[in-house]
Amino acid sequence: MPEFPKLKGQIKTDVLIIGGGMAGLMCAYNLEQKGVDYILVEQNKIASGVTKNTTAKITVQHGYIYSDILKRYGEKAARQYFKANNQALQRYKEICKNIDCDFKVCDSYVFSADNKKTARELTALNKIGVDAYLLPDIELPLKIAGAIKIKDQAQFNPLKFIANISRGLKIYEDTKITEYDGNKFLFDGGSITAKSTIVATHFPIFNRHGLYPLKMYQHRSYVLALEGAREINGMYVDECLQGLSFRNYGDILLLGGGSHRTGKKGGGFGELRDFAKRHLGPVKIIAEWATQDCMTLDNIAYIGRYSKNTPDIFVATGFNKWGMTTALVAANVLCDMITGEQNEAQELFSPNRSILHPQLAVNTFETTLNLITPTAPRCPHLGCALKWNREEHSWDCSCHGSRFDKNGKILNNPATDDLKL
Repeated sequence: MPEFPKLKGQIKTDVLIIGGGMAGLMCAYNLEQKGVDYILVEQNKIASGVTKNTTAKITVQHGYIYSDILKRYGEKAARQYFKANNQALQRYKEICKNIDCDFKVCDSYVFSADNKKTARELTALNKIGVDAYLLPDIELPLKIAGAIKIKDQAQFNPLKFIANISRGLKIYEDTKITEYDGNKFLFDGGSITAKSTIVATHFPIFNRHGLYPLKMYQHRSYVLALEGAREINGMYVDECLQGLSFRNYGDILLLGGGSHRTGKKGGGFGELRDFAKRHLGPVKIIAEWATQDCMTLDNIAYIGRYSKNTPDIFVATGFNKWGMTTALVAANVLCDMITGEQNEAQELFSPNRSILHPQLAVNTFETTLNLITPTAPRCPHLGCALKWNREEHSWDCSCHGSRFDKNGKILNNPATDDLKL
């Protein structure tokens, strides 16, 4: 991975990008291609957060999302969602032609134990003109009601991809934004004045606007890298949020799952180890890791103006476990908005759309419960009670997903400071 300097002093730019994960970097890449003046700042090193822990599927197929969008927002919205994600997929294919990043075109499969859900999703895909195929069974050792296949999706190694595309971009590492006032952003050692700002920090870090602590929660999931498992043809994922995920990386099988709300109990690594032992034969675990994702109220990302009161600040967040495809969707939408170009998906992804969804009540209850729980330590983000995660040896917040190691060092935002134990 290339290294970049720390920013010092005062600087002015047309566009400031905060956050050096895939979303922020693709925004920088797009602006570079358009010849727009910008800088990107990352508080640590680029791709050192959630991006490095993805299973890196690039696909238009995000669970059984299309039947849900069709029901909530109508056929036009479902078509826009497909088009925006398909444009991102095709752009990745084009960019990766000359990049060594283990890019591979393969078919995508979403399976389910619910026959009615599968039928509804297939109907929705057919209605918006997507070539999708119903399968009664798949090659994996799972009992399913059916699966939906979409051809010619893709997978890659995101770190190899970033190592290539980041060279030549205007990036500053070890530069942590501490506060802002209007269009002026302060960091240790100076300030940045920007006409427009993109916040691409996984979970948004400015609490005063946008209601993001109510509009999102975080979901933790786990991955085993298995040696000795037979090769599978394509990428597989359960439409159920707590289900399993499969893809190959060379001769290694990446098995994902064990998911749960951050700060709550779930299957974790134990669920995956048990599945591998029972169903995959004599395999060897050569690596294991965990990640977490921002989940929105309606399973559609928040991409657009940070809030109605901040017309020059933009956000990309809430990727609902589909960060690689959605990162480029976000870059396309935000760069069009900043340069004054029309993007038809702008309204669909707007962070200021209605928040009246059942998940809002769940988020509100969880936050209220943790705020009144009389235990220490407390999360420095908004004061929720933290819970000790025995498996990963961390303090986790079930309100908004902040995590800290046993010594209090921050692991995951939206908290921006270490925990004082």
